[in-house]
Amino acid sequence: MPIHPIPRVAVLALLAALAACAAPALPFARLSGLFTHSGLREISGLAASGAHPGVLWAINDSGNPARLHAVSRRGRVLASFRVEGARNVDWEDLASFSLDGKHYLLVADTGDNGGRRRSIVLHVFEEPASLDGGVLRPAWSVQARWPDGPRDCEAVAVDAREGRILLVSKKRTPPELFSLPLGATPPGTDWPEPRRIGRLAGVPQPGAELQRTDPVLARHYAQVTAADLSPDGRSLAVLTYGSVLFYRRGAGQDWGAAVSEPPIAHDVPLIPQAEALAWSTGGAGLYATGEFSPAPLFYLSPQLD
Repeated sequence: MPIHPIPRVAVLALLAALAACAAPALPFARLSGLFTHSGLREISGLAASGAHPGVLWAINDSGNPARLHAVSRRGRVLASFRVEGARNVDWEDLASFSLDGKHYLLVADTGDNGGRRRSIVLHVFEEPASLDGGVLRPAWSVQARWPDGPRDCEAVAVDAREGRILLVSKKRTPPELFSLPLGATPPGTDWPEPRRIGRLAGVPQPGAELQRTDPVLARHYAQVTAADLSPDGRSLAVLTYGSVLFYRRGAGQDWGAAVSEPPIAHDVPLIPQAEALAWSTGGAGLYATGEFSPAPLFYLSPQLD
């Protein structure tokens, strides 16, 4: 459910006007496509394919079937895969990574709007060799239990070089950064606990004017809804309802130290309920969209160096 209801006719009109402009409204962002497919009405996660150039993967939030969708950079659905062996309790983010010469997708079943889930699960799928649709089953799953009670988490990234999953809390102030081993949780063993390794500095907060004119958006403005790690492993991109943040990791620096320093920040472009973010395969930019229908797909071009 959108946090700030916007009539779909108004969204379409605004997107048409934006697409007609000779230059984008923000130097940082340009419209890449539009999701209109009936099977993608609540996109909560986005990831760039490692196996298929120019392809993105998308998932829907809770209340939708357990499916992975391959989409074009224009927003067209290329293939849909039914998932067996994993339920969509509350899928909230999607990450792609490569390991031992294979390409994988990680689905984060970590959402908890009601604050009731002590345990979480993250499912890893090997990317299919062809985009013909069909069935996908997890290659392995990572089960974990929060160390100090339930928390909502909608932002997950994979650091395959270090064999770690990075998780960012949504509603804590400041947001917390956790680390979890990427390997499968063996049956019959105690579930690991995500280890808190830092807190995110410099997350922009709503100004007085926004709090006065739009208190609903202001209340959610700084909540973290997605994250992704750049292919070179140096930049952690974090999405909130109001901003896109970039935390840079220096040589020899761990992520806990990196996120303690002020990020490079940009305003979110015209994305109703922005909840999905993914670096492009080459790492030159990112794609971002929202949990809304129709949903604009933006390409973001950060200047980090």
